[in-house]
Amino acid sequence: MGEITVSTEQIDHLVRDPASEYGAPYMQAYADLAVSHRGRPVAEIVPLLRAAADAALLGFTGADLVEQARAISTGARYELRVHVTG
Repeated sequence: MGEITVSTEQIDHLVRDPASEYGAPYMQAYADLAVSHRGRPVAEIVPLLRAAADAALLGFTGADLVEQARAISTGARYELRVHVTG
């Protein structure tokens, strides 16, 4: 399980908010990769997650991305604990 802290202004960078004009929600990119890259090598998935995290302006660490990539590769469930600051 991973953790990230985002501000209330950044939450739509992580999850889709229909009221926002922000166009790169990370969780959608993650879900898409989970479908398209299951069974693929972790090393192939990490750069794609990094690009999605960078596009969403989220500061995941390299270790976070490797953990997420392993979950995608193996089809394992991945939980992300999100802390929202005011």
